Amino acid sequence: MIRIICIAMLFTLVISGCATNSNTNTNTNSTTWTNEPPQKSEMVVTPIKEAKVEDDLWERIRLGFDLQDPNLDIIDRHVRQLKANPVYVNRLLERSSSYLYYIIEEVESRDMPSELALLPFVESAFNPKALSPVKAAGMWQFMPSTGKYFKLDQNTFRDERGDIVKSTRAALDYLQKLYNMFGDWHLALAAYNWGEGALGRSLAKNKSANLQTDYFSLTMPNETKNYVPKLLAYKRIIDEPAKYGFKLPTVANHPYFVSVPVTQDIDVDKVIQLSEITREQFLALNPSYYGPVILSGFNQEILLPYGKSELFKQNLSTNKAPLTSWTVVRLDRTDTVDNLASRLNTDADQIREVNKIPKGMKIRSGSTVIIPRHEDHKDNVPIELAQNLNLSLEREFVPVPVVMKCRGKRCVAVPSNLANYNSKDPSNAKVVNALNQSKSSSSKDVRSKSSSKSSKSSASKSGASSQAQKKSSTTKKSNSK
Repeated sequence: MIRIICIAMLFTLVISGCATNSNTNTNTNSTTWTNEPPQKSEMVVTPIKEAKVEDDLWERIRLGFDLQDPNLDIIDRHVRQLKANPVYVNRLLERSSSYLYYIIEEVESRDMPSELALLPFVESAFNPKALSPVKAAGMWQFMPSTGKYFKLDQNTFRDERGDIVKSTRAALDYLQKLYNMFGDWHLALAAYNWGEGALGRSLAKNKSANLQTDYFSLTMPNETKNYVPKLLAYKRIIDEPAKYGFKLPTVANHPYFVSVPVTQDIDVDKVIQLSEITREQFLALNPSYYGPVILSGFNQEILLPYGKSELFKQNLSTNKAPLTSWTVVRLDRTDTVDNLASRLNTDADQIREVNKIPKGMKIRSGSTVIIPRHEDHKDNVPIELAQNLNLSLEREFVPVPVVMKCRGKRCVAVPSNLANYNSKDPSNAKVVNALNQSKSSSSKDVRSKSSSKSSKSSASKSGASSQAQKKSSTTKKSNSK
């Protein structure tokens, strides 16, 4: 019995010793590399102002501010301008509330300063449908070439520079690339606005002259010079709104919209109906869609307001009506809209309207055209066709009856009916120019002839007068003699 008790006690001591050694090893190896995931019990998270951050997105943004904000007059001046236009600023703040949660999520996931989430205030006034005079588009104002570089598709039916999700990711990718190039967020922002090549040349110029190379020491165009100060002015207002006379709108710290994959071709109108939202709400979240139909083969997603996505899926599951009244075809020959409509037994004006084809234009071979869906179009648009949408147009040739107008040996063909004559046609413009030149040359000839006649008459008159003077002088001489 005693032996059994001793064995039990020895076994207990061995187990407790192993446990002690195990804990000791864990503590010893905690400073060395391991591919083991950390224990959750060891992670202590004490977020600052946790209660406020849970409810208020603005406070979450403030906690991530990290850009240098120097005390300069150029920044103060932009703050004063915003303070003097409260209606405009409040409208922008309200508009931004639809997009800021998603943007700050992306910014934080990349460990970037949260001021970058405010950049659309400066770029587009948070308007995802903004289009600049130089063709920069979307909330982040991508130029066509830069958008293509960051894989933002642009065609006649869709421009992903306006896509909220894709353009935001592309913009942050670009800003990260620029930060890696220049090592400073102010300079990265300057390059985003001005171009990396132009900024690089300005930096090299200052370096060669032994001048400072920070943002505020560089020689830049006015737009770029004011670019970062504008951003910092918005930052100051959001950081201390009461100080500048503003009251920020309430923006909950949760998603405003949800992404829903498109698994079937569906009309935009049908999405609006099934999700029970307004057209304005849909276009505010999906501004990249130009046409009336969303094609599943394009690997697309739609954004719906938070809470409406489940309603959309529920209504979609019980829907018995067709989801789309449109399809897409590719033309195998160049043709007019009227001929195409006649072959498809549909209305030509409807095809022009939905594809935005002006009158007097033909559709080139290889183009894709949206047409009304008929009974024989039962399946979704094929993936290959959906991913290669293209519409190319050319001017439709309309023969114009002409007549020959001749002046002497010069003859010009001119339209027989000037009232119906389209002077904007380049070929017709040549005819008009030729006619005008003919008229001007004819008038010149008439003027030259009249001037020559007048010069001859004046010359004859001067000759006659000179002869009369000679006769009178001869008479005077003879009389004197």
